[in-house]
Amino acid sequence: MSAPFRGSNRGLGIEFYRGATAYLSHINAQGGVNGRRIEILPLDDGYDPERAVRNTITLVREHQVFALFSYVGTPTATRVLPLLKRFEDDDVLLLFPLTGAHNLREPPYGRFVYNLRESYRTEAQGLVDHLVAVGRTRVAVFYQEDAYGRSGWDGVRRALKGYGLSMAGEASYRRGAEDQGEFEGQVRLILQARPQAVITVGTYGACAAFIRQARDAGLDAPIAGVSFADADNMLNILQDDSARAGRDYTRDLVFAQVVPSYEDLTLPAVGLYRRLMDSRAQMPPDGLAEAYTPNRFSFVSFEGFLNAMLLAEAVRRMPPEPRRSDLASALESIRDFDLGIGEPVSFGRNRRQGLSRVYFVTVRDGLLVPIRDWNAWWLR
Repeated sequence: MSAPFRGSNRGLGIEFYRGATAYLSHINAQGGVNGRRIEILPLDDGYDPERAVRNTITLVREHQVFALFSYVGTPTATRVLPLLKRFEDDDVLLLFPLTGAHNLREPPYGRFVYNLRESYRTEAQGLVDHLVAVGRTRVAVFYQEDAYGRSGWDGVRRALKGYGLSMAGEASYRRGAEDQGEFEGQVRLILQARPQAVITVGTYGACAAFIRQARDAGLDAPIAGVSFADADNMLNILQDDSARAGRDYTRDLVFAQVVPSYEDLTLPAVGLYRRLMDSRAQMPPDGLAEAYTPNRFSFVSFEGFLNAMLLAEAVRRMPPEPRRSDLASALESIRDFDLGIGEPVSFGRNRRQGLSRVYFVTVRDGLLVPIRDWNAWWLR
């Protein structure tokens, strides 16, 4: 696993890792899968593509890992794709990365990647569909200036085009901006567009800073974000900002998610996730990660948890003496597998996408809750 365990986006890597280890440590304590323990070897890439490439070479050549698992980020995962082709004869696959970029889902590299989560295009389509349905047709985009941001930007553009619309305005920022970054110029561009809604495609720190500065500058339109924005950590920042400023920066927010709410106790996987996060979740090894206060529960850790459940099922379907070359056929044998979230998972020879639903949440009383009615008060 190559992910950011240091730097401004470390919350993504740490929460993804914690969720996966919560399930895998539970399975290992029961004797593993077919008598084999499943261990994650994490390496920090700081959300830097070049370091992700170096980590991948190290993992494959030096550590001879069985698979690449739960990488975090579009710029990093995208840069690794040519390596998967290079390691094709070694049967190296990338499993369930935290990215919705479309180039991981199409030729020439899509055959080396198995995705559990839906794409940014689908998330953007859902956001635009709902916004247009309630009359919000002037949509602006604030996005990260890299493969991730462009992927989400393109998803919004395509979705709007389907309605005969174009973006009302756009503004971008360089990857690496933190929650104290200055976005005066970007806010000014968005305000000039007079949007009825803004969709953000960025990381939680940068998006939180943009939201705070946009609200201070008078932007009153709803602001939306895609799943990678990490709504839980963004909410933590905005709640702290709200307390300091004496105003509410958490109003009129909506986030697309690729897994259901971790508060939905009607789902079997949620109950298991919550119990194991409290008893089995692990922080990254000492010295790997910078200081970080974890969330008890989060959408990112729940996604990591589901990734681990699916990984264990794939291993369970492999021969007693598993080889890398057995992994693809094991994954492709998964049909209508019940993860306990109300949507079955299926893979196949030409199907590398496990789930197909997108969920939407907003902030109410300091919590992230599902949106039941898009005509409700928050879209006033």
